[in-house]
Amino acid sequence: MFKKKQKKIEYDTTNKKAVLKCSICNGEQVAGFKDLDTGHFDEIMLIRNAADLDSFMEMYDVATISKEY
Repeated sequence: MFKKKQKKIEYDTTNKKAVLKCSICNGEQVAGFKDLDTGHFDEIMLIRNAADLDSFMEMYDVATISKEY
């Protein structure tokens, strides 16, 4: 009935951007952050459905997310 509010988690918005990595062969999607300087990807969460993506975007206060294959 009453949901616990999720705490907003901070991340470095100047050096990192939110990315959804998608597999071409099996359709698996992983949400995380890509370092703009090095290109290193930090996996945060496996996305199974739209609700998972919504919770990731709400948890990290992300307005838009780009896809990479």
